[in-house]
Amino acid sequence: MAGRLFAVVGPSGAGKDTLIAAARMARPGLHVARRVITRPEEAGGEPFEGVTPEEFARRKAAGDFALDWQAHGLCYGIPVEIDRALSQGRDVIFNGSRAMLGTAWEDYPSLAVIHVTASVPVLAERLAARGRETRDDIARRLARASYEIPYGIPIRVVENNGPLDQAVTAFLAALQPERV
Repeated sequence: MAGRLFAVVGPSGAGKDTLIAAARMARPGLHVARRVITRPEEAGGEPFEGVTPEEFARRKAAGDFALDWQAHGLCYGIPVEIDRALSQGRDVIFNGSRAMLGTAWEDYPSLAVIHVTASVPVLAERLAARGRETRDDIARRLARASYEIPYGIPIRVVENNGPLDQAVTAFLAALQPERV
């Protein structure tokens, strides 16, 4: 039986990477795809592979990415290794973007989306605490915090405003098979 594919989306500061890390700890068999991004690894944040735009383009042309997209002036790629993990029956999760969900759903019709959300005040506080962005950058990110998910894609919403353990419990529940 093939594994299931989950895209985790939500505004910056919602806690996507924190919840993905918690899921990895709770479910050791879960395959967490490490994104390839055209930004230096020293920029911090999630664990990712930083590459130059030229290296990204070379790898894309070589077919190294199962999914790729552009957002915030950067290129993002999900390595093709997710296909191997799925064929081995492993569930796969990746930090995605609403910009790529339509294409991802076309390529992976069983894709499920976990939309991690938090209130604007909570997002603003978390973004400021990261110390990576200016006040104007944070304002721009907050302006993009509310958005539509492409119609028809199954979405599971996880609110991450309160205690982390509550969000982790909700996130792990979103990874469970749908009950019919």
